[in-house]
Amino acid sequence: MHATGQEFKEVQRQVRQFDNPNVLDLGCGAGHISFCVAPFSKSVTAYDLSEDMLKVVSESAIKKGLNNIRTVKGIVESLPFADNSFDLVVSRFSAHHWQDVPLALTEMRRVCRPEGCIMMIDIMAPASPLHDTFLQTIEMLRDNSHVRDYSASQWQLMFAQAGLAVTTLQTHKLLLDFDSWITRMRTPEHYVTAIQSLQKQVGNEIKQYYKLQQDGSFTTDVITLVANNLLKS
Repeated sequence: MHATGQEFKEVQRQVRQFDNPNVLDLGCGAGHISFCVAPFSKSVTAYDLSEDMLKVVSESAIKKGLNNIRTVKGIVESLPFADNSFDLVVSRFSAHHWQDVPLALTEMRRVCRPEGCIMMIDIMAPASPLHDTFLQTIEMLRDNSHVRDYSASQWQLMFAQAGLAVTTLQTHKLLLDFDSWITRMRTPEHYVTAIQSLQKQVGNEIKQYYKLQQDGSFTTDVITLVANNLLKS
């Protein structure tokens, strides 16, 4: 899931609008966004809280011959970069782990140049409280570092409050294979059992919305937002 996705085309479309840009990949994980934009960038900064993930990125970058990628460790709510340092600031499938998304968005705006853009890609929470509750529950059972998935309206409000003007908002469905979804996070067996039990007991409205399959696989929503700065001239 992390290595592929239709949102990569939009990321490349955005980065190619710039001439030799500096890019910041927040919550880079294994570096898939960094590798995607590196061929079109002057420099790419892969930023993550996990030392292990940053090591993976560094080693993979060497193997791929991408010598314009550097790694930096830290939290998204306090970025160790000067104002106006990057042309493109992007994050993919990381924000649902962040403790303070509004503060992180403010930091993203601060380090982004006035003529630059900010991209956010993440799992999107449904507007319906019933569907939202189910999603947040299985996310937390699967991974105790999960904080929250946000709805489209919540994202738009947070962007506006951070001084960011959303220029593009796209959504699409993502099929999650249950076995790989669980294995990727090394979810303890008793939590796997709890998720499976919940999936079997929920009503048809949830089963139909998430297209729950017999093996536990299901679909979820992904949101992609692209924004420009409002508060910079």
